[in-house]
Amino acid sequence: MHIVLQIIGWALVVPLVLGLGKAGKFKLTASIEVIAGAGLVWVKEIPAFLVRLIALLELAGVAGIILAPAADQFLGFKWAAIWGVLAAAGLALTMVVAAIMHIVRGEFKYTWKANLSLFAYAAALTGVLAALPSVA
Repeated sequence: MHIVLQIIGWALVVPLVLGLGKAGKFKLTASIEVIAGAGLVWVKEIPAFLVRLIALLELAGVAGIILAPAADQFLGFKWAAIWGVLAAAGLALTMVVAAIMHIVRGEFKYTWKANLSLFAYAAALTGVLAALPSVA
């Protein structure tokens, strides 16, 4: 049964890496003007270090959902399993905060699909990783 959970877990990692990995890299490397020009106008209303912090949190979460399960499943480092659960939960929390911010700003009608789908993937991944025997 745990092999099925591992396959499901890796399948859930893919959209999170593609979505949040790309977003985090963009927010970390592009100028604030370029980010705002891409439609993320909220970046002009907060300090630049917060934009970079959000990017680093997204990238750290993405690294965690890749490296921790890989260390557990392929290298046998059972102690790493909980870090994958925490990384996935952190990404889910990040998407909750993002949704709240977009609701407050009146932008949720434009971002709800991305916010909810990435939250759902991260929440599902949290549950799958937590259900693996190495975490218990």
